Amino acid sequence: MTVPVAQLPDSRGSALVLAGGGLAGIAWELGVLRGIADADPALAGRVLAAELVVGTSAGSSVAAQITSGAALDDLYAAQLRPAAAEIEVDVDMSKLFAEFGAAMAGASGPVDAGRRIGALALAAPTVDPGVRLAVIDARLPVKQWPVGRRMLVSAVDAETGELTVFTGESGVALVDAVAASSAVPGVWPPVAIGGRRYIDGGVRSMTNADLAAGADRVLIIQPLLTGAPQPWGSLDAEIAALDPAAVYVIGADQASADAFGANPLSPSTRAPSARAGRAVGAAHAAGVAALWRSAGG
Repeated sequence: MTVPVAQLPDSRGSALVLAGGGLAGIAWELGVLRGIADADPALAGRVLAAELVVGTSAGSSVAAQITSGAALDDLYAAQLRPAAAEIEVDVDMSKLFAEFGAAMAGASGPVDAGRRIGALALAAPTVDPGVRLAVIDARLPVKQWPVGRRMLVSAVDAETGELTVFTGESGVALVDAVAASSAVPGVWPPVAIGGRRYIDGGVRSMTNADLAAGADRVLIIQPLLTGAPQPWGSLDAEIAALDPAAVYVIGADQASADAFGANPLSPSTRAPSARAGRAVGAAHAAGVAALWRSAGG
């Protein structure tokens, strides 16, 4: 059903890595892509046509949207409108991350840390799984995996703590895979798939950029303030694993961080985050163009 990471087929050509970041992250990443299109429509077309798309948490929703065939303009415009299907949830992210940190303290490694966070997720009271699945379903313009494109959706097994990668060959519904990848522990319910329960792929890494190993060029879009340390994992280590690929990272600026606010899971962050991302994307278009040129694209 799932593909062990060690057995993922070799990737060649370009890869687009879309990181986690809540509803603010979805809107911001679509804004970044829209901003690249503002500066250079042809370049944006090449980015959107990347041979491999890796999505984690919020990034899995964006990955499913941009590979659906829907126009980028429409996907971006939707972020500026109220989203009736989304659920307003009052979350103190600083407190939640502190709980994660306490749970992971003393873990022997990433898998053990994932298992500990999984135990927290399995014990937490959340909304009904069916209600949450309906929210994810409403986000996706198309409910099927893309044809002729490789898309990897990351999640973590709540009981074993191991990374799981869903693909179009996994036999798993796209909505279920995206819901699993987006199941923030302690906020949203773990997702049951094939007798297992899965939580947010961001538990292993907010980016999981190493899944793009083998690509010639890798564009990483992550809604984290540029220069700020990741709460766990190591983007530097993941980038090292991509060698000899050319890699370019687009991170958030202060205006974006202000738009995300204290609770990036709130639907109220969507419009300001989308606009902030659009400005960031336009500012990074030259860097993205250089990335494509560096690998002959």
